[in-house]
Amino acid sequence: PFREETFGPIAPLMTFKAEAEAVEVANDTTAGLAAYVFTRDLNRAFRVSEALEYGMVGVNEGVISSDTAPFGGMKESGLGREGSKWGIDEYTELKYVCMGIGKAIEGLPALQ
Repeated sequence: PFREETFGPIAPLMTFKAEAEAVEVANDTTAGLAAYVFTRDLNRAFRVSEALEYGMVGVNEGVISSDTAPFGGMKESGLGREGSKWGIDEYTELKYVCMGIGKAIEGLPALQ
């Protein structure tokens, strides 16, 4: 029922009988920028926020964007994150270097 990615002060609400049903309906979309969960149950908050296929999830909070939070979605709502320290990851290459310091290699002196 909720298949469009709407930008604006709109809150689509629906009732559900089971938590799994709510997650299934929420994930049944090509969009995935942000989702919101309102609950008094902390265990449910963790379960549902983990199960939701969205780049950002607000739990009992309507304003989830800040300069310290990564901003970005999943699915057709984007790839990667911008803002915060995670935003720079798009522009870096990770390299792993393992050095055997102090090990002698035949024909070469040991690194000091």
